[in-house]
Amino acid sequence: MGYTIAEKIIRAHLVSGEMKTGEEIGLRIDQTLTQDATGTMAYLEFEAMGIPQVKTERSVAYIDHNTLQSGFENADDHEFIKTSAEKHNIVFSKPGNGICHRLHLEKFGKPGKVLIGSDSHTPTGGGLGMIAIGAGGLDVAIGMARGLYYLKVPKVYNIELRGKLKPWVSAKDIILYVLKELTVKGGVGFVMEYTGEGIKSLSVEDRATITNMGAELGATTSIFPSDEITRDFLKKQSRESDFIELLPDADAEYDKKLVVNLDELVPLAAFPHSPDNVHEIPDEKIKVDQIAIGSCTNSSYSDFMKLAKILDGKKVHPDVSLVLSPGS
Repeated sequence: MGYTIAEKIIRAHLVSGEMKTGEEIGLRIDQTLTQDATGTMAYLEFEAMGIPQVKTERSVAYIDHNTLQSGFENADDHEFIKTSAEKHNIVFSKPGNGICHRLHLEKFGKPGKVLIGSDSHTPTGGGLGMIAIGAGGLDVAIGMARGLYYLKVPKVYNIELRGKLKPWVSAKDIILYVLKELTVKGGVGFVMEYTGEGIKSLSVEDRATITNMGAELGATTSIFPSDEITRDFLKKQSRESDFIELLPDADAEYDKKLVVNLDELVPLAAFPHSPDNVHEIPDEKIKVDQIAIGSCTNSSYSDFMKLAKILDGKKVHPDVSLVLSPGS
């Protein structure tokens, strides 16, 4: 029996336990990330362990949440994170550099590596073919100190993408459709692994949007293959040497499967008050007060190129507030 992508990476990083579903295992950690809303506690915990240097290949401290200083508390936290990073061989990303998930995808993410981060949307890295898991601050501190992370062996849920998206339908609609079908609890205990000919039409940015929102499924993480599209992305980031091909074996077996016909998808939206309350865009007009484009899900250069094209020669309506959050 062949292996899935997730199984290949987990097996390559296994340091304790057996690869049996539900069994606790220890994994070697290659990378960690924190952001400023969770990083302060993580670095306090790391300091308390008395470890001089991190044991990972790369650990990064991002400042991307409390970047506007309304009081001394944020500034104090940022200074503590900065000095901790200098002391323990951790890369420090200053306020204004961008959003941790987007930056990590561009600068440090590598196919086949294991990343844990003190943010629930760390699975963004799965768009590059990583096992990227959102974890608690203490888990990340232990990961930095010992280079290890413990979890129960997840099952693997295959999402097979067939066909190609129609105009005005995006990667966001794919993950919204999956949420509609599986609900916010449908991914609990699973790695969501995307396969099929449909992935060939999805950029790394598209894939990262899908894996980012896999967190809303309750999944351990989500992952795409590392292929020529991945290589092209890394080449454009001047990191082609980080590329490795990572595909599932032809006879890989999955625990569950969902087929998504991309050419049948239509524009979708999540309505209040849950990410799985997904509906088609209604025909009737709805008054809009604010538009927010960006965050860690859709903040790539290509996302803003689409917006620029739509708005070219036009102005934002005077009653609408338009907020943009570039990822880097």
